[in-house]
Amino acid sequence: MAALLALLNERGHLPLAVLAEELRTSPATIRRDVAHLAEQGLLERTHGGAGPSLGGHELPVRLRGGRNQAAKRLIAAKVATLIPPGRHAIGLTGGTTTAEVLRALHRQDLTIITNSISIGLEAAEQGQARVLIAGGVLRASSLELVGSLAEQTFKHVNVGTAIVGVDGVSLSGGLTTHDEIEAKTNGAMMERSQRVIIAVDSSKLGVVTLAKMGDLASVDVLVTDSGAPKETLQAIRALGVEVHVVSLPQDAL
Repeated sequence: MAALLALLNERGHLPLAVLAEELRTSPATIRRDVAHLAEQGLLERTHGGAGPSLGGHELPVRLRGGRNQAAKRLIAAKVATLIPPGRHAIGLTGGTTTAEVLRALHRQDLTIITNSISIGLEAAEQGQARVLIAGGVLRASSLELVGSLAEQTFKHVNVGTAIVGVDGVSLSGGLTTHDEIEAKTNGAMMERSQRVIIAVDSSKLGVVTLAKMGDLASVDVLVTDSGAPKETLQAIRALGVEVHVVSLPQDAL
């Protein structure tokens, strides 16, 4: 279902026959999935087809895991190599890419600071030295705790490296996400960090979503994949951002 939603978000309204062909499944399966997702308000069902939700809803975190997974894992592996040895405090925003970074660290001497319930629990299960979960109001779609309480938590900690996931990165819009309160909370984490790393797959470069989290000038490092346009990466480097590009397998491009 995540692939279906991603396809509609990228290409807009499509006939059911095209969806079945693109996703290599049967028309009956597509009709059933479209009906199920329409009931949840995640897409718009039309006569003979489907389109992205008119409300502009973000894809729930439980459905994001399969999207661009190869890129996310390679990006995460690269980000893990950029964390200094020894004890270090890492801030992690919510998201599937930042969750992959946590899994790629393969060490237990870190302090993990996050406003994501799922990332905090996974860090604890890994046996990380210390795990701090900022309190706040729960966003069901992202499983992140946001708002003034979370922002106050970040104001009282010192983060060595913030690893930030975003829904869009562009020269004009900066770093953006779908929710204004979440953007403000994540921005508070970035402000308390000595270094900010943006971990983002190439599908989000050039994208601008609702709420601005910060400017590209506030970023120290950006890690993305080889699907990114070279002109965009050159322009980001020109702002003083250190850019790392991981190579995707040919079949993932």
